[in-house]
Amino acid sequence: MGTTTPPRTLAEALRARGDESLAGLLRARPDLLNPVPNDITQLATRAGTRASVVRALEHLDRFALQTAEALAVAPDPAPYDALLSLLTGDGLDDGEQRDDVGAAITAALPGALATLREQALVWGEDDRLRLVRTARELLAPSPQHPSPTGLGPTVAEATAGMSPGRLQEILVAAGLPATHDPVSAVAALSALFTDRTRMAELLDTAPVEALSVLDRLVWGPPYGEVTPNPTPPVKWLRDRGLLLPVSTRTVVLPREAALHLRAGRAHRVPEPVPPVVAAAAERDPQAVDRAAAGQAFTALSTIEELLKLWDGGGPTILRAGGLSVRELKRAATALDVSEPIAAFWIELAYGAGLLASDGESDERYAPTPASDEWLDLSAEDRWTHLATAWLAATRTAGLVGGQDAKGRALSALGPELDRSAAPDVRRRVLALFAELPPGTAPEAETLLRRLRWERPLRGSAPTAEGSDLRSRLALWTLNEAELLGITGRGALSAQARALLDEGEGTAAALLSPLLPEPLDHVLLQADLTAVAPGPLERPLADMLSVLADVESKGGATVYRFTPGSVRRALDAGQAAADLHAFLAAHSRTPVPQPLSYLIDDVARRHGHLRIGAAAAYVRCDDEAVLNEILADRRSVGLRLRRLAPTVLASQADPGSLLEALRDMGYAPAAESAEGDVLITRAGARRTPPRTPPAPVPEGPPVPDDTLLGAAVRAIRAGDTAATVARKEPQEGATGSTPSGTLPRTTPAETLATVQAAAMTGSTVWIGYVNADGAASQRVIAPVRVEGGFVTAYDHTADEVRTYPLHRITGVAELAEDGKG
Repeated sequence: MGTTTPPRTLAEALRARGDESLAGLLRARPDLLNPVPNDITQLATRAGTRASVVRALEHLDRFALQTAEALAVAPDPAPYDALLSLLTGDGLDDGEQRDDVGAAITAALPGALATLREQALVWGEDDRLRLVRTARELLAPSPQHPSPTGLGPTVAEATAGMSPGRLQEILVAAGLPATHDPVSAVAALSALFTDRTRMAELLDTAPVEALSVLDRLVWGPPYGEVTPNPTPPVKWLRDRGLLLPVSTRTVVLPREAALHLRAGRAHRVPEPVPPVVAAAAERDPQAVDRAAAGQAFTALSTIEELLKLWDGGGPTILRAGGLSVRELKRAATALDVSEPIAAFWIELAYGAGLLASDGESDERYAPTPASDEWLDLSAEDRWTHLATAWLAATRTAGLVGGQDAKGRALSALGPELDRSAAPDVRRRVLALFAELPPGTAPEAETLLRRLRWERPLRGSAPTAEGSDLRSRLALWTLNEAELLGITGRGALSAQARALLDEGEGTAAALLSPLLPEPLDHVLLQADLTAVAPGPLERPLADMLSVLADVESKGGATVYRFTPGSVRRALDAGQAAADLHAFLAAHSRTPVPQPLSYLIDDVARRHGHLRIGAAAAYVRCDDEAVLNEILADRRSVGLRLRRLAPTVLASQADPGSLLEALRDMGYAPAAESAEGDVLITRAGARRTPPRTPPAPVPEGPPVPDDTLLGAAVRAIRAGDTAATVARKEPQEGATGSTPSGTLPRTTPAETLATVQAAAMTGSTVWIGYVNADGAASQRVIAPVRVEGGFVTAYDHTADEVRTYPLHRITGVAELAEDGKG
């Protein structure tokens, strides 16, 4: 009739929305889709459940949450102006509330209200705004759960159950006319507290000490304890209703009085505008990119070293899962980093699928087959693989060394390190970096303040780990991003910006020119060292790591050749001639004579002794060498005895005997049962194929547009089935279709109606019971009726289906133009 009837329920408000608006609700609150609601009424019911409302409130920013909190203490329903007044105040305290803050609130409130409406937390027109009941219960004040605003109950709520005589005493003390009607008494007291002039006159007569009591309660919590014989200031306040009893020892400052003292504001500090992330330093963007690239190269080298460290089989797994403290310390020492940083590298390699459990009886960690594929990639592609895995990982290395909720220690690679909020925090931190000009390093404290504004409920709640987890995740992100080369000198690098915005390919292309080219040579020196002036090609680096020990790292890596390192290369199957040829081919300087002598000397003695399994034996063609071993006091523990002039037997196992003789300065070689020398090659141990650990999702995943469109169509169709007007049964018909029930018709009437609908192409409403006995309502357009089945387009399911006629409880024609 030219006017729109205001919605009376949340379901009616949702029904009036367009499809795009419903899709926006489901996108913002994906938990409402599991499973897809049958109709709008069910969607509204689910949107009002406690778990769903709590999840929605946790995703509000500070000002949207403050708006919801103000609505929770406002009259229900509340006009827009009343809500605005609660946020800005009544303008009578200009010394505290600046005009620019009020203007910012006025400008920001429509957006905050639109967010609350979109997420179905608020419904109704501007003159009748309603907060959903569950949200009001969560945010409204109570003795057990004080309001976030610090406001207490209203006068009506606080005086519920108070005797009429006590109410009259309060009215008389406050200077109001007495009345025997409790409702009128409460209304008069509320009117006094909301009248700025009369309330100011009443407070002018208050003792100074009474005003001090009010100052302590005004911004919350509004509850205070009193003794059976309160002090005169408290008694003065209690007599005039400025403090109302909650129990025999507890009083509360009523909401109307508190709002007067606050100049009408629900919050002490409204925050309509997000805090600005301040710049801590501005640096040359190219210097930032170079620094980040240098750290990215260090990250790759560290991960490669970790894989090589555990190449032949890493540490054993604790019974409860994870890495022991001793093994973490050992890895930190080998990587030359602190234990927290070692935990980060280990978790990063694990999250990227490069390390995993081997699944054997003595379960150990070891590199995966995917680690070999990763090592074959270019340096820039290896980095983008690590960075992408880090961004998506929910495992949080920063927790290592702490305790869980039960006081148990959290270990690296342990089962309790997943935090579902980690990916969102990492990406949000880097997005705030990206909003700054290139080369700008943000100030950490302002960045944390911004994150807390964006997610106040999730960012301010203390957790089992100590302080609020979201802030700790942000601080860990800052450190880890610098370690990984996402940032350089505190600012976001260009390659990281490309990774976030354009993908791995563009990021790799930007990083490639900044990484040093791998070298195919080293510089051999006379002191039995080799200097690698930069990164080495992988075959050269692998061979050199077997032939020599790393003495120092940095811009140039120094390798030292020792008898043990040369023996290691010989154990791996290399001959002395192979080693001489390798060094001559890859050295830019002549091979020093001491190094050649070292190789020849170790090779001459290598394999002179042979270790096999008897329990174990030693054989040597030189009897003098065996005599020397028997005479050495260090061999007593091996319990050797001579079996033949060239053979000694031991009760130790072959591996222990091999290591003991090496410690004594010999160069024995292990041999097989056939007498062949056993060659130990590096990198022989790999886990079976493993997939990287799956991130633990933070609630339901956000649905794509296709799913949203299908869900909205299904909800609309189900709503049509539940709410559409049906034709009244004809006179004499046996069926009836009262609202809210399945239609009931005889089999003959059902068959006749669906046949007629198939001929005319009309749509009908049916009740249907499936094979499991579940009843449902459906809106169908019959296409064909034959053989006891009806084939129809089901508007509820948005597809063509076939239904047995005997399972249809009844059928009703849909009314035209909504008229019965």
